[in-house]
Amino acid sequence: MKASDLFVRALEAEGVEYVFGVPGEENLDLLDSLSRSSIRLIVNRHEQAAGFMAATYGRLTGHAGVCLSTLGPGATNFVTAAAYAQLGAMPMVMITGQKPIRKSKQGHFQIIDTVDMMRPITKYTKQIVSADNIPSRVREAFRRAEEERPGAAHLELPEDVARENSDSPVMKESLVRRPVAEEKAIRRAVQMIEEAHRPLLLIGAGANRKLTCRMLRRFIENLQIPFFATQMGKGVGDERHELCLGNAALSSGDFLHRAVEDADLIINVGHDVVEKPPFFMKPGGVKVIHVNFTTAEVDPVYFPQVEVVGDIAHSIWRLGNEVRPQAHWHFERFLRVKDRLDKHLAEYADDDRFPICPQRLVADVQRALPPDGILSLDNGMYKIWFARNFKAQQPNSVLLDNALASMGAGLPAAMAARLVHPDKPVIAICGDGGFMMNAQELETAVRLNMNLVIVILNDNGYGMIKWKQADMGFANFGLDFNNPDFVKFAECHGAKGYRIDGVDKLKPTIQKCLAEEGVTIIDVPIDYEDNDRVLNKQLKQLAAAV
Repeated sequence: MKASDLFVRALEAEGVEYVFGVPGEENLDLLDSLSRSSIRLIVNRHEQAAGFMAATYGRLTGHAGVCLSTLGPGATNFVTAAAYAQLGAMPMVMITGQKPIRKSKQGHFQIIDTVDMMRPITKYTKQIVSADNIPSRVREAFRRAEEERPGAAHLELPEDVARENSDSPVMKESLVRRPVAEEKAIRRAVQMIEEAHRPLLLIGAGANRKLTCRMLRRFIENLQIPFFATQMGKGVGDERHELCLGNAALSSGDFLHRAVEDADLIINVGHDVVEKPPFFMKPGGVKVIHVNFTTAEVDPVYFPQVEVVGDIAHSIWRLGNEVRPQAHWHFERFLRVKDRLDKHLAEYADDDRFPICPQRLVADVQRALPPDGILSLDNGMYKIWFARNFKAQQPNSVLLDNALASMGAGLPAAMAARLVHPDKPVIAICGDGGFMMNAQELETAVRLNMNLVIVILNDNGYGMIKWKQADMGFANFGLDFNNPDFVKFAECHGAKGYRIDGVDKLKPTIQKCLAEEGVTIIDVPIDYEDNDRVLNKQLKQLAAAV
């Protein structure tokens, strides 16, 4: 069998549905093999976007998304997407081409050491030097990408190896069961929870798994312990729940942190150091139970007293079954903080200023999007507002990146969500800066006949950095730009475009676009005046008074 055919069969054995990418001449044998495959090739307009789509596919399914590029510049364009998947714990396998490794007449044209380049930002990176190695290399790449903690893997397939022949059979996935937590750790954790007076549950990025989600929701209902989440744990617990205290969108100073400061025990499930710390430990302060697949990474502000290490879903199932609610638990302050936060968020939900303020934006998107809808957020100031104000009901219903936090991922991530969930409404929320970093994928979305709504928040500048600039007392400088006419931009790509000219137009326009077929852009002028006024000044004063 030709090696490229064997490679594709190995991908099929892994259950691969899509390959996202921008092929080059070094991939032509593999491309020909894919043409006879059950795998669907999605041709992107930039390799970075292909990587973002593959990573998001992995995030949503738990199975590694696959992306393809040629050598040299194609491979280097994968670097940001590789870091996005690696830091965000999203399973992804990258395939890059290469010139012949035995005989080549092109010198070093376009050749870089791609394998070495990928080493610091992947879990696994290998050049395939023989057709007979393909089955084991593919199996290992997928195993590494998908096992806890998930991340990026990379395989380089040179031209001459792709044309070899091999009789090697593909390898099938072996049965693997994750180890469960040790009995003494479970018993000690049960004791600490029952002895605490103000226990609080924290849901982190590592808890964002299907089975873990079910176990955590049962844990909350059985024990009635209040909970909150990091940004990448958003939606694991239903944020409409009366015990949900909110989201750790800010590092400190928010209402939520008043509740965290009052806890005497934090059950920290799925803690991931890539996210900004949602709380800081200090000697003699709050006690912490670390529940995770792996041991804690100890530093001056995180040194848990007990570590329950093993399959998280199993650990939470055990704790939920064995902990007994205690009469001495009291959550009055937690719930008082929640009440004040909810009132604070509701104050601006109907604000009639225009250009629209972030609080009204989030409220109208919440009102317009059906409960089963998916939001894909690019990276910008609005991400903090959505993390704080938007109540997610399901895991991965708000796709945001609080790890690499790369701009340009919002549109490709939304496109991947549409492929994985064709029956669910999907909205991409992008700043004008982030949208333009992968705006070319609008053509891809139109070509794929997607039903997709893209909301572009238009302030002609890099709003997040302006907020930081103001908070540090610097003058506004170096962060402004001009935008194209986004309505015409949509139309010239075969999409529809709308421009919001009044605050009361946003919700009905979103609803109209969700009901229509095809790709739609909504240009929304936004005013970020509240960034500094509320988040830098007013909020800390109000929260401190609780």
